[in-house]
Amino acid sequence: MFEKSNFPNLFATRRKVVFGAGASLGLSMLARPVAAQSGELVIANWGGDWNDRCMRFIETPLVESKGVKIVRALNLEPERKTKLLAERNLPRGTLSLAQFTAGDAHELNEQGIVEPIDYSKIPNAVNIRPSLRSPYFVPFIVGGLTLAYNPKYIKSPPTSFAELWNPEYAGKLGVLDQSFFNWIYMAAIVGGGGMSNVDPGFAKLLEMKQKMKPRIYPTHQHLAAGFANEEIWISANYSARIHQWEKDGVSVRASFPKEGAVTVVFGAIIPKKAPNKDAAYLYLNSFLDPKGLGQFCEASMYAPAITNVIIPDAVKAKIDFTPEQSARLQNVDYAYQAKNMANWLERWNKEFKG
Repeated sequence: MFEKSNFPNLFATRRKVVFGAGASLGLSMLARPVAAQSGELVIANWGGDWNDRCMRFIETPLVESKGVKIVRALNLEPERKTKLLAERNLPRGTLSLAQFTAGDAHELNEQGIVEPIDYSKIPNAVNIRPSLRSPYFVPFIVGGLTLAYNPKYIKSPPTSFAELWNPEYAGKLGVLDQSFFNWIYMAAIVGGGGMSNVDPGFAKLLEMKQKMKPRIYPTHQHLAAGFANEEIWISANYSARIHQWEKDGVSVRASFPKEGAVTVVFGAIIPKKAPNKDAAYLYLNSFLDPKGLGQFCEASMYAPAITNVIIPDAVKAKIDFTPEQSARLQNVDYAYQAKNMANWLERWNKEFKG
C-alpha cells in the first residue's frame, strides 16, 4: 500500500529527488524521547471538518492532554503563505506549525521559510513510508484526485477527465475553487500538456467556461452541498473526500480516470521563526501515532503516510490504490509548481473566474 514502487517520483522534481536527502531515519531515534513540551502552540490549517478531525483524533487526546494549549488559525493556503512571508524577517513569528500540501511545503522551503526537520525529536517518524520522507516536511496522509459523479444521473462511471467537458453535463459541472491548481493540471492533461507543462490547460479551461457553464464552489463542503442538492452531477476531487460524502449519504461516487489520479500529500512544516518548536515537534510526533492517525484515516478516507497504522482491513482496501492505478498516478513536479503557482492563480482568477 503506497510503497516506494508505487510512488517512484512522488516527491521528485524532473530528475532531482527532493524528498530523500537529509531524511534518513535511524533506529537509534526510537530510544530518544520527545523533549518536554508545554505552553501555547499556534497552528494553521484548513478549518472545517479537517480541523474537527485533527482536534478529535490527534490534538485533544495526544497534544492538549499533555498540557499544551493549541491556538488555531483557520484559513486557506494563500493566507497561510502570506502570513509566513510577512513574518519571514521578524525576530519571531506567530505560527509554530502550519499544515500544507507537499507542493506548498516545497515552495515555502525554496523561499527559506521552513525549518529543517530534526527527526530525532519525532520517534514515530521512523515508520514514514520511504517514498514520502522529506528533510523539511512531515507527511500525514496521501490521496489522489479522481472523478466524482452522481450515479442517479450518470449511469455509467466516467472514465476520463475529458468527461468534465461533456456537453451533456453543461450547467451540471461543479468546479472547486479551493483546488484551482488541480483543475489546471486536469485541463492540461486533457489539452495535450502535462504535469510539467500546463500551458495548454488554460485554453481548455476557457472552453469549459464557455461550453459547460460550470458552477464554482469555494470549498470542499460547498461542493459536497452542490452534489447533495443535485445542483451538479459531475466534478473532480480527492477520492477520500468523495468516499466521505458517500458515507454521509450523498449520492456521489468516485471513478478513477484512465489518465491517472493527480497525487496529493498533506502534512506540516515548522517555520524557522516558530516561537514554540518543542511543542511543534510533540504535535508532529502525535500526528504519526499509529492509533490516532488510523482513526483520522478511517474518518477522512485518506491513506496514512506511515506503515504501522492501526486501521481495519476493509478501510485499507477502500482508501488504497491498486497496483495498476498506482502505476498511472500523475505526480506533481513541485519545482515547476512552486515557480508558477502565483501566475496560475492570477490567470485562474482573471481568465476562468472573471
